[in-house]
Amino acid sequence: MGIQNLINEIPGLHSFRHYGRVTKVTGLMIESIGPRASIGELCTIEANSGQRKVMAEVVGFRDERVLLMPYDSVNDLAPGSLVSSTRSPLKIQVGTSLVGEVIDGLGRPLQPEKAYKGLTPVQADGSPPNPLERPRIKDPLSIGVKAIDAFLPVGRGQRLGIFAGSGVGKSTMMAMIAKHSEADVIVIGLIGERGREVKDFLERDLGPDGRKKSIVVAATSDQPALMRIKGAMTATAVAEYFRDLGMNVLLMMDSVTRFAMAQREIGLAIGEPPTTKGYTPSVFASLPRLLERSGTNRFGSITAFYTVLVDGDDLNDPVADAVRGILDGHLVLDRKLANKGQFPAVNLLKSVSRVMKDISTEEHQQAADSARNLLSVYSESEDLINIGAYKRGSSTEVDRAIAMMPELISFIKQGNSGGVSRNESVEKLITLMQKG
Repeated sequence: MGIQNLINEIPGLHSFRHYGRVTKVTGLMIESIGPRASIGELCTIEANSGQRKVMAEVVGFRDERVLLMPYDSVNDLAPGSLVSSTRSPLKIQVGTSLVGEVIDGLGRPLQPEKAYKGLTPVQADGSPPNPLERPRIKDPLSIGVKAIDAFLPVGRGQRLGIFAGSGVGKSTMMAMIAKHSEADVIVIGLIGERGREVKDFLERDLGPDGRKKSIVVAATSDQPALMRIKGAMTATAVAEYFRDLGMNVLLMMDSVTRFAMAQREIGLAIGEPPTTKGYTPSVFASLPRLLERSGTNRFGSITAFYTVLVDGDDLNDPVADAVRGILDGHLVLDRKLANKGQFPAVNLLKSVSRVMKDISTEEHQQAADSARNLLSVYSESEDLINIGAYKRGSSTEVDRAIAMMPELISFIKQGNSGGVSRNESVEKLITLMQKG
């Protein structure tokens, strides 16, 4: 840096530093008098032991007092603990050397003994691309899952939701997509997961093949609410970094529901009124801010899968309803199909891809519509068929559905060990429908 540049920096320097002091801690909410800071700024609080500094973020104000939420535990804070602002929002360090690694919600590697080179600071809470600079979705992305590639094709830059109750196979589906998709790099955000499940997902579901081109962001359920929110933001920021390098990125987040619950926790703590099912207004404001960041821009694309937990398999849950309205399609995993041993348990009659017409041939669309019609006809008559009340010959459509169902179900079923290319899946579906 030249002498003139240093001189130009002088007017922006501060000759003294402002401090605040902690006055109240309620649960995870910290109140302080000062420092002068704006919402979203990162602050540090000196712990009473003097051994560490607690990182916290400004989330609001009350009666001229600053409200902060911590990233870490607050066990050794005391009245009068000094608070200072960093004068900037949270920034994370990102680079290609992180591929294959696991980082926390603040972008810190969980194996700090390793040396990571070429990392660049980026803002965790970024802005969505300009709508007019988003290229249209025209290129298909091979996912490697027959039920998706054949019936619900995915385009580069598309955003889909995976709606499922607990134990229906969403983690297994995420692992299948990660291992078999054609993406350049994969970013996986595990938000609010049990700590045990993180290693299980890495070693059992993802495996060495999936992990070697993945970056995993883990913000477990035992961490503060703000850490879980930052985990989702960090995962998206990492995906944005690789997208801006011109790559086709696959972003998977499990789950948006726990992100919404963490946002509700913070909203209630700062005094927001609870609305639908206890969710605060800030939840429904933060969801589009998070979900709109993925997609295409003029450099590359982020194809995103967001899992949504639906309590009691209720698809009209407020969070599920809001997410479904924002995304470009949704996959519904059905407990009834899982109970029958049909995996992946995708209910093709309740799922939709909003870009199918833009990325599929006319022949492919006709074959998918024909197969979906057979599933619908069989579903409507299934009870009569099972109790023996249906007589063959009563309906040619039902007869054809009964005849085709074993082959169709066999086509949809897929183990998590092997992937099938998109072209192969489409060709098999077209051949199957022509034969029937």
